[in-house]
Amino acid sequence: MYTPEELALSIRGRLQRNFGRTPETASPELRFRACAMAIFDLMGEVGVPEQTGAPPKKQQDEREVHYLSLEFLLGRSLMKNAFNLGVLEPLGKALLLLNLNLSDIAEEEPDAGLGNGGLGRLAACYLEAMTSLGIRATGYSLCYQFGIFVQRILDGEQIEQPDPWYDKGSVWLSARADDAVSVSFGGDVVFYKENERMKATVRNDTKVLAVPLDMTVNGYGRSETNKLRLWQAKSPAATAIDMEQFSEGNYMQATEQDAMARVINMVLYPNDNHMEGKMLRLRQQYFFVSATAQSIVRRHKRKHGNLQNFHRWNVIQINDTHPTLIIPELMRIFMDEEGISWERAWQIVTNCVAYTNHTVLAEALESWPNELIEMLLPRIWMILCEINKRSMQFYWEAFGDEDRVSRSAIIWGNHVHMANLCVYSCFAVNGVSALHSNILRDDLFKSQAALWPNKFHNVTNGVDHRRWLSQINPRLHTLLCDTLDGDSYLTRASALEGLLKKTGDTALLEELGKIKRENKIDFAAFLQKTRGVKIDSSSVFDVQVKRLHEYKRQLLNALHILHLYNTLKDNPSADFLPRTFIFGAKAAPGYYIAKRIIRLIHSIAAHIAADPAAKGKLSVVFLENYSVSLAERLIPASEVSEQISTAGKEASGTGNMKFMLNGANTVGTLDGANVEIAELVGPENIFIFGLKADEVEQMHRDGYSPMPYVARNPALRRVLDQLTGGLSDGVEYADLVHGLLIGGYEGADPYFLMADFEGYCACHREVEAAYRDTAGWNKRSLINIAKSGFFAADRSTAEYARNIWNVPLG
Repeated sequence: MYTPEELALSIRGRLQRNFGRTPETASPELRFRACAMAIFDLMGEVGVPEQTGAPPKKQQDEREVHYLSLEFLLGRSLMKNAFNLGVLEPLGKALLLLNLNLSDIAEEEPDAGLGNGGLGRLAACYLEAMTSLGIRATGYSLCYQFGIFVQRILDGEQIEQPDPWYDKGSVWLSARADDAVSVSFGGDVVFYKENERMKATVRNDTKVLAVPLDMTVNGYGRSETNKLRLWQAKSPAATAIDMEQFSEGNYMQATEQDAMARVINMVLYPNDNHMEGKMLRLRQQYFFVSATAQSIVRRHKRKHGNLQNFHRWNVIQINDTHPTLIIPELMRIFMDEEGISWERAWQIVTNCVAYTNHTVLAEALESWPNELIEMLLPRIWMILCEINKRSMQFYWEAFGDEDRVSRSAIIWGNHVHMANLCVYSCFAVNGVSALHSNILRDDLFKSQAALWPNKFHNVTNGVDHRRWLSQINPRLHTLLCDTLDGDSYLTRASALEGLLKKTGDTALLEELGKIKRENKIDFAAFLQKTRGVKIDSSSVFDVQVKRLHEYKRQLLNALHILHLYNTLKDNPSADFLPRTFIFGAKAAPGYYIAKRIIRLIHSIAAHIAADPAAKGKLSVVFLENYSVSLAERLIPASEVSEQISTAGKEASGTGNMKFMLNGANTVGTLDGANVEIAELVGPENIFIFGLKADEVEQMHRDGYSPMPYVARNPALRRVLDQLTGGLSDGVEYADLVHGLLIGGYEGADPYFLMADFEGYCACHREVEAAYRDTAGWNKRSLINIAKSGFFAADRSTAEYARNIWNVPLG
């Protein structure tokens, strides 16, 4: 354990040596950088073996996990790293010795722009959990220079701006230029014979250099570290600048090739509503997997000499379909560069790659036009065609009918279907909640699951409970430690169940309520200080924060809020429970309807704020540029957690788990992990409404019409009429109403808002009645916290290790 004096000396030394400043003369940014460097030094000390490239001796005979994800939504690292190292408190004291404040320093750090939503946050949680459990692992992704985007709201409209996180955030990254690899695009495939074996090479191609930037990952209370490897694209030195063009003054043309290379990792999820966007996304994905595959193979060869035992020492987990092209890329490396036969290469690849599915939505199950892959990746296209030919022969023999063959095919309808490539090629396929995994087996991949029942698994998602409870909610952490006689729950989250013995402890329930009130006061003060937004901390904090998508049904929430407002206007003297509805969401730049919903939420917020009758009773707040660091402040203060997706559409969710950890009560459908939350806490400790997944599917088959639901519900008709005519800001939303009542190619109301509206309103009336019983509400909160240990990422990654990866825990 380092003393505050030692840490203060280290920080002061970093300021002097690196920046020529003292704590008094340094800028806030330099103070943050010096603190980060001091913590980075400590991480280097505990993880020296990993930093030198050799794992700890006890790990040298273990299989390594390679976790590939196009997103790693890390948030800020300073506080997390200090917490895991056990120096968070000494760091705060050290800064006080330097007349500095830890909270101010922490605010200088940007959220790392490496992710967008639950997919990336899950990857970050799992990498931390793997390290904390002693699993030898490396994460891989791209180093996005400008993240996804900074969301700004102008007159209620979302505006996207670049996220310059890298300028400060790169303090945690170490460039490994000696591990750079070359990635090839385009060109012509040429076959030749070598040692009596046909091999292929690509000529006239365009090379892009992939340079790795490594981030050290430390686990809680562990001496070993893992790493996250982020790839950065640039042109090879020989082609970075065209000197002839430059000499003639054509400066833009002279650096065009380098600019085209660097654009690969400029932005996460570029808009793909046009062909250029699709090409860039495909280039991103192949650049990512090719660099990663080459890195893994190179490292394996250094240690083991040959690739025949590659699958014995390596397991590659692909997080969703974005990294799927690692399957043909490994085949290319094994055959074209290493001279391994197709049959042996296929045996190796199919025994080392596993796939996590995260969605059942058709638009999210990636498929690529044949001609696009053939043009950009000609050798990969040939390998995909061969895999498809062999798979089609197998499927025709197994099924004998076109319907099942077409739904299982890798190449069909002039597109390459990435999920089907994963299911055919990977040794394991898993869903991320019990309901989701059942849908994969019984519906989406039903035909394949009948062929390979043992290939399919469930691993319900989990979150880093050390971060999402202990670190961000210190008041609650202290209460838990006092109640449970220690902090054993930090490494054994199931210990939280000890709280169940205390549900009748009046003093404990009162203290739990007090902590929530204090957290709400803190969040309200933070909002007013940083954003100039005033909210009533004595009102109910009802929160829905997640990326904006129609199936997540932020629109249903908005319709209910407008209905509540109407109820208040109709009976202003009624005993109305004060409520603050809080939204946070980014819409994809090309997602028109999602952006319209954001605009609507702002219209409703302004309409209510302008009415004196609603003052102190009802308000709506939209949190601009919602992020991990903002979530860390909001979640401890939240009381109602809105998890209201259309049943059968949300694979799992992880926000529901974070709110549960902090004692919020869930309003939700029986979708994703909500099902397991309900089973754990019991129906009396969660607020469930709406259609079930099988009912949604049956109504789809029967031909769902929203009109009968609207016709028999005057309150719903009134709300829709208000949207059509526009609210006090004069903005009309007839287009959203048209989508709900008439619809487009997906049909009317494809996510069943009209069918679930009445049940949602009734559910909120139950919430109101429950909230008025303070002791009963706090008891529900305590039970939710007690049962939340199941959703720890430690449990999830241990299940992966045991049931899929076949690796030991440390």
